[in-house]
Amino acid sequence: MDQEGSPAVEHGEEAPGERQGRLTGRLVVIGEVLWDAARDARELRRITGVRRQGEAVLLTLHGCETVEDAQALAGRLVALPEAEALPLPPGSFYPWQLEGCRVVTEDGREVGRVAGIERGPGQDLWVVRDGTREHLIPAVAEIVVDVDLAARRVVIRPPDGLLDL
Repeated sequence: MDQEGSPAVEHGEEAPGERQGRLTGRLVVIGEVLWDAARDARELRRITGVRRQGEAVLLTLHGCETVEDAQALAGRLVALPEAEALPLPPGSFYPWQLEGCRVVTEDGREVGRVAGIERGPGQDLWVVRDGTREHLIPAVAEIVVDVDLAARRVVIRPPDGLLDL
């Protein structure tokens, strides 16, 4: 993200090397909108400021000067070059980094590949497809044993019956 105001955010379909988040109206400060990290026609906006608030990222966008301006953008998608995503703490990752990762059980059984993430009230569910079946894997420490982004592999310890659903 270019904090100097260079064109760095587009709204619309994800292009190669580009990642998206959704703008929400949960936290609205004049001229700032929340970027909920982790997908209309393209509309170029300039980022004029970036700051963190907890796990959220607040973006100040050119032309977004009032609460009403920010609220009008709620629900819109924001995209930025993958290389410009803010760094995360060790052991953390963006949802898009999981897409395409192989998922295997602790004993080496192939489950499929991460196809997406569904946000849930209690925890996220990772959508894992093997070509014929789709599995929803709860993203909790008791089930997700290891995430190795460099190897593009996730190891899970599914409870009995989870993969039979």
